[in-house]
Amino acid sequence: MSFLSGRGETIKRTAQMVQMEAADVWGDDTYEPTAGSEPQGNSMDLARLAGMFLPAGRRSHLEPARRGCANLDCNSSWAKPWKSRRRPIFEGRWACGVKCLGTLIREAVRRESSGESTTMNLAPHRHRIPLGLVMLAQGWITHPQLRRALEGQRESGQGRIGEWLQQECGLSSEMVTRGLSIQWNCPILSAESFAPQAMALVMPKEFVEEFELLPLRIAGKQILYLASPDRPDASAAFGLEQMTDLKVESGLLEQGLFAMGRQRLLASRFIATTHESVGETEQLASRIAAILDDQQPIASRLVRIHQYYWLRTWLETGTQSRAGMVPETTEDVLDTIFTVGAKS
Repeated sequence: MSFLSGRGETIKRTAQMVQMEAADVWGDDTYEPTAGSEPQGNSMDLARLAGMFLPAGRRSHLEPARRGCANLDCNSSWAKPWKSRRRPIFEGRWACGVKCLGTLIREAVRRESSGESTTMNLAPHRHRIPLGLVMLAQGWITHPQLRRALEGQRESGQGRIGEWLQQECGLSSEMVTRGLSIQWNCPILSAESFAPQAMALVMPKEFVEEFELLPLRIAGKQILYLASPDRPDASAAFGLEQMTDLKVESGLLEQGLFAMGRQRLLASRFIATTHESVGETEQLASRIAAILDDQQPIASRLVRIHQYYWLRTWLETGTQSRAGMVPETTEDVLDTIFTVGAKS
């Protein structure tokens, strides 16, 4: 076809003209290195420099694969390209070996211990206005009623002041809970939509029993409501936020509702939990590193709640629910609770 051959000749002539013009403009523009600037000794290899701006797939033959170890002080050789980087994962980071894994864990242990003694004083804070004075200020009780309740508590040597106020003043449990809510400046929660089996996956059974905690529900896959009978637990709330990736709203639940909910929760199936004791935090870090190296989890986290260090490991994909890091079931998830030193 004559018209196609003619078009090809036109394109060829145009290309030649562009090359000639470029030669006229850039012909004398050549690179000459500054004196003394030539690469010396351990300078970067020119082949690597030439491939620096190439796509990763094009420069793979010029430089080794990048190391994914999260330990910034790792001085091992480059990780083998065929080595899986999906396990073990600790707090979202992968380590190339037990040594580097131990470094990451020691950082986490130092973070959780925060320089405090592992034997923590669990006595309640005394800077709050006493409950009796709160209820007196609200006009719910009189001075003589408060005096009788305090005398009864002192003589018996047991019982909470709220219980004695109920006994001596005829107050309802709901009224005492309202007073505690004012004292601690926290909301009163509802037991509506409480699902015991789902909430049993939030924390170990031991925490529910020892610290009087009751996870109630997860709202909007973002907020976990945590109830206590008489005071919010800041340590538990913070630890659960770090473990679950959920915002924790702490509040109070009326004593009767709390007791019924707690009974239902303790009857549910919890995640399998083991208990270990170690002498010091360095031993704790070494033991956790050994556990993760053995289990090879796809995810793991460490938090401290009061005197306990709580390690949770997710062993397989599909174990997490759509609500933060709360497990979907009890399968393929393990909890380990560590006690460091003597327990108070």
